[in-house]
Amino acid sequence: MSIHRPYLRALLVLLLVLLLDQLSKRLVSHSIVVGEEVKLLPGISLVDTHNRGVAFGLAAGSQLAVTLLVSVALLALLAYFLTHSSRPLIWLPVGLLLGGALGNLLDRLREGYVVDFVKLPLGWPPFNLADLSIVIGVLLLLLVIERPPAAPPAGPAAESAGPPAEPPTEPPIEPTAGPSGPSGPSGP
Repeated sequence: MSIHRPYLRALLVLLLVLLLDQLSKRLVSHSIVVGEEVKLLPGISLVDTHNRGVAFGLAAGSQLAVTLLVSVALLALLAYFLTHSSRPLIWLPVGLLLGGALGNLLDRLREGYVVDFVKLPLGWPPFNLADLSIVIGVLLLLLVIERPPAAPPAGPAAESAGPPAEPPTEPPIEPTAGPSGPSGPSGP
Protein backbone atom coordinates (compact mmCIF):
# COMPACT_ATOMS: atom_id res chain seq x y z
CA MET A 1 0.00 0.00 0.00
CA SER A 2 1.30 3.42 -0.92
CA ILE A 3 2.25 5.68 1.98
CA HIS A 4 0.01 8.42 0.54
CA ARG A 5 -3.13 6.29 0.28
CA PRO A 6 -4.47 7.02 3.83
CA TYR A 7 -4.01 10.75 3.23
CA LEU A 8 -5.84 10.64 -0.09
CA ARG A 9 -8.68 8.61 1.38
CA ALA A 10 -9.04 11.00 4.33
CA LEU A 11 -9.04 13.93 1.90
CA LEU A 12 -11.76 12.33 -0.25
CA VAL A 13 -13.95 11.67 2.80
CA LEU A 14 -13.34 15.23 4.04
CA LEU A 15 -14.33 16.71 0.67
CA LEU A 16 -17.44 14.52 0.38
CA VAL A 17 -18.63 15.46 3.88
CA LEU A 18 -17.89 19.13 3.26
CA LEU A 19 -19.76 19.11 -0.06
CA LEU A 20 -22.83 17.30 1.28
CA ASP A 21 -22.90 19.46 4.41
CA GLN A 22 -22.67 22.77 2.58
CA LEU A 23 -25.20 21.74 -0.09
CA SER A 24 -27.72 20.52 2.50
CA LYS A 25 -27.41 23.72 4.54
CA ARG A 26 -27.84 25.83 1.42
CA LEU A 27 -30.94 23.85 0.39
CA VAL A 28 -32.49 24.26 3.82
CA SER A 29 -31.67 27.97 4.03
CA HIS A 30 -33.28 28.60 0.61
CA SER A 31 -36.36 26.43 1.11
CA ILE A 32 -37.34 26.69 4.79
CA VAL A 33 -38.07 29.92 6.64
CA VAL A 34 -36.39 30.33 10.03
CA GLY A 35 -38.84 29.03 12.64
CA GLU A 36 -40.79 26.90 10.12
CA GLU A 37 -40.98 23.12 10.64
CA VAL A 38 -41.45 20.69 7.76
CA LYS A 39 -42.31 17.06 8.59
CA LEU A 40 -39.95 14.72 6.75
CA LEU A 41 -40.62 11.32 8.34
CA PRO A 42 -42.54 10.30 11.46
CA GLY A 43 -40.57 11.88 14.29
CA ILE A 44 -38.13 13.73 12.00
CA SER A 45 -38.64 17.32 10.89
CA LEU A 46 -36.61 19.83 8.94
CA VAL A 47 -36.11 23.28 10.44
CA ASP A 48 -33.83 26.24 9.81
CA THR A 49 -32.08 27.05 13.08
CA HIS A 50 -29.09 29.35 13.54
CA ASN A 51 -26.72 27.90 16.13
CA ARG A 52 -24.20 30.38 17.52
CA GLY A 53 -22.67 27.90 19.98
CA VAL A 54 -20.85 24.62 19.64
CA ALA A 55 -22.54 21.23 19.67
CA PHE A 56 -26.22 21.51 20.50
CA GLY A 57 -26.01 25.26 21.12
CA LEU A 58 -23.57 25.08 24.05
CA ALA A 59 -21.34 28.11 24.68
CA ALA A 60 -23.42 30.38 22.47
CA GLY A 61 -22.08 33.89 22.10
CA SER A 62 -18.37 33.10 22.42
CA GLN A 63 -17.41 32.81 18.73
CA LEU A 64 -13.69 33.41 19.28
CA ALA A 65 -13.45 30.79 22.02
CA VAL A 66 -15.41 28.27 19.93
CA THR A 67 -13.24 28.90 16.86
CA LEU A 68 -10.03 28.57 18.89
CA LEU A 69 -11.22 25.40 20.61
CA VAL A 70 -12.18 23.78 17.30
CA SER A 71 -8.89 24.86 15.71
CA VAL A 72 -6.83 23.33 18.54
CA ALA A 73 -8.84 20.09 18.34
CA LEU A 74 -8.31 19.91 14.57
CA LEU A 75 -4.56 20.44 14.95
CA ALA A 76 -4.38 17.69 17.57
CA LEU A 77 -6.34 15.35 15.29
CA LEU A 78 -4.03 16.12 12.37
CA ALA A 79 -0.95 15.49 14.52
CA TYR A 80 -2.39 12.15 15.62
CA PHE A 81 -3.22 11.19 12.03
CA LEU A 82 0.25 12.11 10.76
CA THR A 83 1.88 9.92 13.39
CA HIS A 84 -0.57 7.01 13.14
CA SER A 85 -1.58 6.97 9.46
CA SER A 86 -0.55 3.31 9.13
CA ARG A 87 -3.38 2.18 11.43
CA PRO A 88 -6.05 0.39 9.41
CA LEU A 89 -9.06 2.58 8.60
CA ILE A 90 -7.73 5.64 10.52
CA TRP A 91 -8.41 7.70 7.39
CA LEU A 92 -12.18 7.22 7.70
CA PRO A 93 -12.82 8.82 11.12
CA VAL A 94 -10.20 11.50 10.42
CA GLY A 95 -11.92 12.43 7.14
CA LEU A 96 -15.34 12.47 8.84
CA LEU A 97 -14.12 14.59 11.75
CA LEU A 98 -12.18 17.08 9.63
CA GLY A 99 -14.98 17.39 7.06
CA GLY A 100 -17.62 17.95 9.74
CA ALA A 101 -15.53 20.40 11.73
CA LEU A 102 -14.53 22.38 8.63
CA GLY A 103 -18.14 22.47 7.42
CA ASN A 104 -19.30 24.09 10.65
CA LEU A 105 -16.19 26.29 10.89
CA LEU A 106 -16.84 27.65 7.39
CA ASP A 107 -20.37 28.59 8.46
CA ARG A 108 -19.11 30.33 11.60
CA LEU A 109 -16.54 32.35 9.69
CA ARG A 110 -18.91 33.20 6.82
CA GLU A 111 -22.21 33.73 8.67
CA GLY A 112 -21.38 33.93 12.37
CA TYR A 113 -23.58 30.88 13.04
CA VAL A 114 -24.13 27.29 11.91
CA VAL A 115 -27.33 26.17 10.17
CA ASP A 116 -28.86 23.20 11.99
CA PHE A 117 -31.85 21.58 10.31
CA VAL A 118 -32.56 17.98 11.40
CA LYS A 119 -34.98 17.94 14.33
CA LEU A 120 -35.70 14.76 16.27
CA PRO A 121 -38.44 14.21 18.86
CA LEU A 122 -38.15 14.48 22.66
CA GLY A 123 -36.60 17.94 22.62
CA TRP A 124 -33.32 16.86 21.04
CA PRO A 125 -31.55 19.97 19.67
CA PRO A 126 -31.48 20.33 15.88
CA PHE A 127 -28.27 19.28 14.12
CA ASN A 128 -26.79 19.08 10.62
CA LEU A 129 -24.78 16.64 8.49
CA ALA A 130 -21.49 18.06 9.77
CA ASP A 131 -22.57 17.32 13.36
CA LEU A 132 -23.60 13.80 12.37
CA SER A 133 -20.26 13.31 10.64
CA ILE A 134 -18.43 14.46 13.78
CA VAL A 135 -20.36 12.10 16.06
CA ILE A 136 -19.82 9.11 13.76
CA GLY A 137 -16.18 10.13 13.33
CA VAL A 138 -15.58 10.20 17.10
CA LEU A 139 -17.17 6.77 17.55
CA LEU A 140 -15.14 5.29 14.68
CA LEU A 141 -11.95 6.93 15.94
CA LEU A 142 -12.43 5.29 19.33
CA LEU A 143 -12.92 1.92 17.63
CA VAL A 144 -9.84 2.36 15.45
CA ILE A 145 -7.69 3.50 18.38
CA GLU A 146 -8.85 0.66 20.63
CA ARG A 147 -8.29 -1.93 17.92
CA PRO A 148 -4.92 -3.68 18.23
CA PRO A 149 -2.43 -2.55 15.57
CA ALA A 150 -2.14 -4.76 12.51
CA ALA A 151 0.75 -7.21 12.31
CA PRO A 152 3.42 -6.18 9.80
CA PRO A 153 2.89 -7.81 6.42
CA ALA A 154 4.91 -10.91 5.63
CA GLY A 155 7.25 -10.33 2.75
CA PRO A 156 10.81 -10.86 1.62
CA ALA A 157 12.22 -8.84 4.53
CA ALA A 158 10.21 -10.84 7.05
CA GLU A 159 11.29 -14.15 5.48
CA SER A 160 15.00 -13.27 5.56
CA ALA A 161 14.83 -12.56 9.26
CA GLY A 162 14.27 -16.26 9.95
CA PRO A 163 11.33 -18.14 11.37
CA PRO A 164 9.18 -16.41 13.98
CA ALA A 165 10.11 -17.15 17.56
CA GLU A 166 7.90 -19.61 19.39
CA PRO A 167 5.97 -18.07 22.28
CA PRO A 168 7.10 -19.37 25.67
CA THR A 169 4.87 -22.10 27.03
CA GLU A 170 4.37 -23.27 30.57
CA PRO A 171 4.75 -26.96 31.36
CA PRO A 172 1.45 -28.82 31.75
CA ILE A 173 0.13 -29.16 35.26
CA GLU A 174 0.31 -32.78 36.45
CA PRO A 175 -2.65 -34.08 38.48
CA THR A 176 -1.70 -34.79 42.05
CA ALA A 177 -2.94 -37.64 44.14
CA GLY A 178 -4.90 -36.48 47.14
CA PRO A 179 -7.20 -38.04 49.67
CA SER A 180 -9.82 -38.72 47.02
CA GLY A 181 -7.50 -40.06 44.32
CA PRO A 182 -5.69 -38.61 41.28
CA SER A 183 -8.77 -37.17 39.57
CA GLY A 184 -10.42 -35.43 42.50
CA PRO A 185 -13.56 -36.30 44.43
CA SER A 186 -15.36 -39.30 43.01
CA GLY A 187 -18.88 -38.49 43.95
CA PRO A 188 -21.28 -37.03 46.47
